[in-house]
Amino acid sequence: MSVTDTQAAVSVVAGLAILAGLAGVVVPGLPALPLCWGGVLVWALFGHAGPGRWAVLAAATVVAVGGTVVKYLWPGRNLKRTGVPTSSLLAGGLLGLVGFFVIPVVGLIIGFVAGVWGTERLRLGSNQLAWPATMQALKAAGLSMLVEFLAGLVIAALWVAGLLLA
Repeated sequence: MSVTDTQAAVSVVAGLAILAGLAGVVVPGLPALPLCWGGVLVWALFGHAGPGRWAVLAAATVVAVGGTVVKYLWPGRNLKRTGVPTSSLLAGGLLGLVGFFVIPVVGLIIGFVAGVWGTERLRLGSNQLAWPATMQALKAAGLSMLVEFLAGLVIAALWVAGLLLA
């Protein structure tokens, strides 16, 4: 089996999309799982990898959809149980986004913590009550990122398996 220039280019583009998706777990504005899935889609449509490519695409679709659902439901359920409102997470997300551009990379975390803590401090009225709620929000955000990253890694592994077996 010979690899043509087109096949190599499609594989490189797909691989770059998957890598960008994995980076998108921590970089605001990059849709992580859609990029990973899109890389597999490009490879399946244009890569001439044989009939197995459709099985790889189907498996990647299941993982992407499942990962997206779990990424929101599991941490969200934990936050509802602890009583942290969505408004606190939105404030943390907005300040995290601002922080990312003010202090690259580290500002994302600093802004998120400051936003959640500030909102919870206003809502609950004391530092002693705001800090545990902030920690719960941080744990939920970390869990969400972990689920998304693991789903992206599974998609990448499926694609590599498709490359090797096709």
